[in-house]
Amino acid sequence: MRLAGKKIICLVDEEFEDLELWYPIYRAREEGAVVHLVGNEKGKTYIGKYGVPAVSDLSFDEVNSTDYDGILVPGGWAPDKLRRYPKVLQVVRDMDEAGKPIGQICHAGWVLVSAKILQGRKVTSTPGIRDDMENAGATWYDEDVVVDGNIISSRRPPDLPPYAKAFCDVLASR
Repeated sequence: MRLAGKKIICLVDEEFEDLELWYPIYRAREEGAVVHLVGNEKGKTYIGKYGVPAVSDLSFDEVNSTDYDGILVPGGWAPDKLRRYPKVLQVVRDMDEAGKPIGQICHAGWVLVSAKILQGRKVTSTPGIRDDMENAGATWYDEDVVVDGNIISSRRPPDLPPYAKAFCDVLASR
């Protein structure tokens, strides 16, 4: 298993896009990675847009980016909440500075915008936040997956297979 020994943070908050949270988690776990769901409150049950629950393993304050090899940010409406937490933005910035893989899909780009790590980067997202991504200094592409160094971005649920594979590929190469 090529991700054995790797640890990943997956951020969670209310109204995450159900498939965009769970599909990459299962893909990474199938490859041997340990994935911790991390929310504002440890042990809280967060409910996705379509009713699928996710219980956080840890709180934002309990994680340190140095203990993890990568981070996943799901889409849905959760990113609009996640980007309001200074600890989330700091973890994302720390992961970026360390060159660790950051996976973001759909509206998750908002978290990277607020973390101010997109200047000069190549990305994709749901077309609805293209302007936000470009205004943050990124070059936006309408492609299923865009990999720019440690940032792996994708548009929406139909793109999950190539997105999850690309994230695992980048993580495995580190």
